[in-house]
Amino acid sequence: MQTWREIEDRDPVGPLWRAAQIFRLLSFVYAFGFQIAINGDLAEPGLTWGLFGVLTAFNLWWAIGYLVGFGRRRWFVTVEVIVSAAMMLSTSLVTDTSWISHNQTWPTTLWMTNAALSTAIIGGSLWGATGALAIACANYFVKGDISLNFGRNATTILLVSAAAAVGMAASRARTVHHELVAATAVAARSEERERLSREVHDGVLQVLALMTRRGREIGGPTAELAELAAEQERRLRELIAADTASDGALTPSARDLSSALRSSVGHRAQISAPADPVTVDLRVADELLAAVDNVLDNVDHHAGPGAKAFLLLEDLGGEVIISVRDDGAGIPEGRLAAAEAEGRMGIARSVIGRIESVGGTARLESAPGAGTEWELTAPKDDRKGTP
Repeated sequence: MQTWREIEDRDPVGPLWRAAQIFRLLSFVYAFGFQIAINGDLAEPGLTWGLFGVLTAFNLWWAIGYLVGFGRRRWFVTVEVIVSAAMMLSTSLVTDTSWISHNQTWPTTLWMTNAALSTAIIGGSLWGATGALAIACANYFVKGDISLNFGRNATTILLVSAAAAVGMAASRARTVHHELVAATAVAARSEERERLSREVHDGVLQVLALMTRRGREIGGPTAELAELAAEQERRLRELIAADTASDGALTPSARDLSSALRSSVGHRAQISAPADPVTVDLRVADELLAAVDNVLDNVDHHAGPGAKAFLLLEDLGGEVIISVRDDGAGIPEGRLAAAEAEGRMGIARSVIGRIESVGGTARLESAPGAGTEWELTAPKDDRKGTP
């Protein structure tokens, strides 16, 4: 069975509920002393003591409910406001108008402030102010006079202000708690992803990359198996990358490009990158990684068997440069222009278009038999903004 403290520890406003019950105890002591002092002046002292006992029992029940947790419900708090207001209105039954005009209601306004505090904790500033106004209106109704002379009577202002302040604190506590829980969940998912990524990278991806390279080297029927392995490797990398981008509003806005390239490229190219993190805008990183992936795909499919790829990442402060070079067959002169004229826009869209979409540039150098080199330059911040 859960104790009240265990429940409180999981409730972001638990400390406020506990503090409110301490105030309830102190206000009860004050109300009890007031009742002893003025009971003899009332027209119905016996009835007043009876009502005092009923209200004391209610307060004990409310305190237990809020401390244990089962009373932290809107209906429970609403009952407290209604009962408190009704007890204030009962002042007219136990005394005359002359006594009322010179005194507060018999339960004391301080004791009834607990209802306003409860509404503030359960519903925030608006609920707290509403509960405080309900208590204030009950007091004005009993007195039969709404006084705007706040210099002499500031009870309403103090009551509403205190309830609104407590409500604001409760709302903020819930917001911070929600953000903390979400951040903790994101951190846990990220840690688990990193673990799985390491295992996948060290096992499955390496095997698939080896099958792809060896299959292409052997040729013949094995080449088909190599292409299947390459496709599965590509899909698995995309799946890992897509999972990384699925954390919603709490996804980081920046990414370490150096680490991301090592994870994404794997054995498809020899990588040279700074040892320190190269932090860039998240969208810039995504577009660069996608462009590099397309360049390496072209190396795999068109550079020829045995072609090797080399990748260099440079951090120039405000921008980054990724150079991807291969020692393959190269691109014959006029080949790209012919492909574009035929409507095949693969390179233009998958590489150049991606880099230009974030305010960067892509430069290609190639010649038959001399391999191919791409130089991808991009700012660290997304200058064109997310579309």
